[in-house]
Amino acid sequence: MTKPSIFQRPVWAAAFAFTAAFLWGWAYPLIKLGFAEFEITTEMTGSKMLFAGIRFFLSGLIILSVARMAHRSFGLKEAAKANIWGSGLFLLAFTLLNTTLHYACFYIGLSHSQGSRAAILNSLSVFVLVLLACMFFKSDKLTLRKGIGCAIGFAGILTLNLSGEESGSFTLLGDGMIILNALCGACAGLMTRGVAKRVDMFVGTGYSLGIGGALLVIPGLLMGGTLPHITIVGLFYLLMLIGISTIGFTLYNKLLTCNPVGKIAIWNSLIPVVGAVTSCLCLHEAFVWNYAVAATLTTAGIYVINKGKS
Repeated sequence: MTKPSIFQRPVWAAAFAFTAAFLWGWAYPLIKLGFAEFEITTEMTGSKMLFAGIRFFLSGLIILSVARMAHRSFGLKEAAKANIWGSGLFLLAFTLLNTTLHYACFYIGLSHSQGSRAAILNSLSVFVLVLLACMFFKSDKLTLRKGIGCAIGFAGILTLNLSGEESGSFTLLGDGMIILNALCGACAGLMTRGVAKRVDMFVGTGYSLGIGGALLVIPGLLMGGTLPHITIVGLFYLLMLIGISTIGFTLYNKLLTCNPVGKIAIWNSLIPVVGAVTSCLCLHEAFVWNYAVAATLTTAGIYVINKGKS
């Protein structure tokens, strides 16, 4: 009997998933603090794309450098070589969804929205991923429990707009972009098993972040993007974000390839909670009543989905 890898052992899988979710929650205030330190304003779309691109390009390079030192294979797996063009297009689609489109929408949306609000709204990706997994994977069946959990989670997201101007209101450049970002993230999560069948997952994550980051840097520069005011504090925020991407994506993508989606998704319930709390603490945003209700409902929804046998 083959001994399960460390990523399949319950205790370690939970610890890794917790780490990824906790780190991603911190990304919300750090991005907004980075924007402020680099003096990137809401209308500077090119600069936002450049800032995001630098983060993910460098993160990808770090992962690929570690992969090279670990002597991991950088080529296609034997089964994928039978259809090189198809495999290449699949990996390109994953790169666009996992990094380029995902974070172009995220950075634009976050600059037009409160960090705590965006963190809760972005939990939409968890519920969409659960529903998509039920459609495409036999190991993830749609049950009454999952349906109720998704309904509770969606109700939590809807409560964001119940307390008037204090908590913000729906805007296309704010909430609309965060929703598109969440959909891209869910679709990318669905594709991770396909990536693992074609290339080493560690290397695939590096390709996705590195190439995806470059595809953000190039249009950012073409749009006149710059980092107007570079400071040591700003570089510290950028380094923190690079670390979050490097560790978070490496752990999360690997976990999705060797565990049922539900067992990993439950830990994403931490992201809106951590993101909302840290945004309020670091950005001095008002924590209004419906944030607490929304965070509770989205967390409860994910818990219900994963409660009991997976």
